[in-house]
Amino acid sequence: MTTKNLENKQIIWFQDNNEYLVVAPLVAETLSLLNKKINKEEIVSKITKQVNIPNKEAFSLVQDIEVLLNTSKKTPGNNQTLLVQKPQVFHSIKYYKINGFYFQVKFASDIETSLVHPKFAHLETEKTNGIDYLFEVFSDYNAISFSIDGLHIGTWNLNEVHFFQGKFSMELVQKIYQRNEDEWIGTFHASAVSDNNNTILFLGDSGNGKSTSLALLQANGFNCLADDFVPIDTSLLAHSFPAAISIKKNSLETLLPIYPELKTSAEYHFKKLNKIVRYLPTNNKNYSLKLPCKALVFIKYQKNSDLIINKISNITAFEQLVPDSWLSPLPENAKLFLDWFEKLPCYQLTYSDNEKMISTVKKIFADDL
Repeated sequence: MTTKNLENKQIIWFQDNNEYLVVAPLVAETLSLLNKKINKEEIVSKITKQVNIPNKEAFSLVQDIEVLLNTSKKTPGNNQTLLVQKPQVFHSIKYYKINGFYFQVKFASDIETSLVHPKFAHLETEKTNGIDYLFEVFSDYNAISFSIDGLHIGTWNLNEVHFFQGKFSMELVQKIYQRNEDEWIGTFHASAVSDNNNTILFLGDSGNGKSTSLALLQANGFNCLADDFVPIDTSLLAHSFPAAISIKKNSLETLLPIYPELKTSAEYHFKKLNKIVRYLPTNNKNYSLKLPCKALVFIKYQKNSDLIINKISNITAFEQLVPDSWLSPLPENAKLFLDWFEKLPCYQLTYSDNEKMISTVKKIFADDL
């Protein structure tokens, strides 16, 4: 168990299930004592000395806190009990070139192809005999699997297909950067914009405007480092990810005057993910670029809103960031993540005027807010 003081709270990391919990200092102290197998009566005595509550209430509190310690968080997604038979013949075979590596990706059907290929179509290359890695993706009515060079990576329920997509992206990142999974502190459901010196991560719920804001910024002097999937390594640098920017249907009116090519680009309907998107290739062609993170910005487009930019507490930001992130299960990487996060400025940005949003992002990069 690892703890980190942050503002007036404590963040606790449980190694057994790789779970982070934000609690009050008294709860954190009690959890630590329970974890060290200290006698409950001794813990109750400590609590009653710190807090003016009856002994019976203190004992009940310790029991409730003990439940937190013993509750195991289910690991999402990868389900070893599911089995998908690999087909003899694959419906579609694609070739991609990224950072000088050639990937052959075999898809069993149009379903699997639609989950991966659209965001990487701009990287497609001609068939080649010099393949560095072979990915095979296949599914049935219940689950989806994939393997790399014949090694089974995982199987996911089709209702959790986004976990498959995240793992596919993580494996791709490891290959294009030649770094193992233990060399990353985490990957974040965010969009990353850069000024070529630093990057800012945009976060927020789906539909809040992360990708649209990114597309607007890359048309105004900034670069897209990554969209929807931002990997950060143990040197605390955010890495470029080669996927195209996903543009939702309700953003087309805003972006078509800037990117007329979106008018004729293919539209993809992802029923299981409940979204309709088109893909916009990024202006970044350097897929080996890695930059320090300047700030986290929880961004939201809200019609007719004035521009509102407020610094928010890191605890508030932490509680929004972690649920949608993959974080390393290694103790040394968990400590790196907490130390890195503690120092990051965090903002909430709400806007309706695109020019004002762009101007505000420039100020964040320039430390001019």
